[in-house]
Amino acid sequence: MDRNGKDVALGEIKARFDKMTAAVFLDFKGMTVEHVTKLRAEFRKAGVEYKVVKNTLVRHALKDASFKTKLDDVLVGPTGIAWSYEDPSAAAKVVKAFKKDAAGEKLTIKAGLIDGSVLDAKGVEDQLAAMPGKNELRATLLATMQAPLQSFVALLQAPAQNLAYLLSARERDLSEKT
Repeated sequence: MDRNGKDVALGEIKARFDKMTAAVFLDFKGMTVEHVTKLRAEFRKAGVEYKVVKNTLVRHALKDASFKTKLDDVLVGPTGIAWSYEDPSAAAKVVKAFKKDAAGEKLTIKAGLIDGSVLDAKGVEDQLAAMPGKNELRATLLATMQAPLQSFVALLQAPAQNLAYLLSARERDLSEKT
């Protein structure tokens, strides 16, 4: 790769780190091309960008980052990075699901990155992958907003419903007497 190519690649990697919400560093050593292709397809479905990168380019792209030194042990050997842009847990969820499959047994998580914090492999699987996704958070927010309204409607309907029960009981009472 010539100098111009390296500058372009460095700019692309830096731009991805700048706009990401989370990233997962992966070691794909020992995986077949078929399995890697399947993993890439899963990432695409989830809206995650995946790329195999040179460790030196990542080091240069993150040279101004406060967490750069924490990634020194991570950036060794073959490294694939999955960047999540909208849903921080998307990449971690795809990796966790893929590892459960027989195709993912050779895939290993090196580390994760979210909001400038570096997570170890266990943290990625246990914390980042367990975070609710964007749609789950929206559903929870909507349910929270609807709950008081539903209670209010139930309270408004209660007197009419109680009156109906009273009339029904009175009707049964009168029919039993005759």
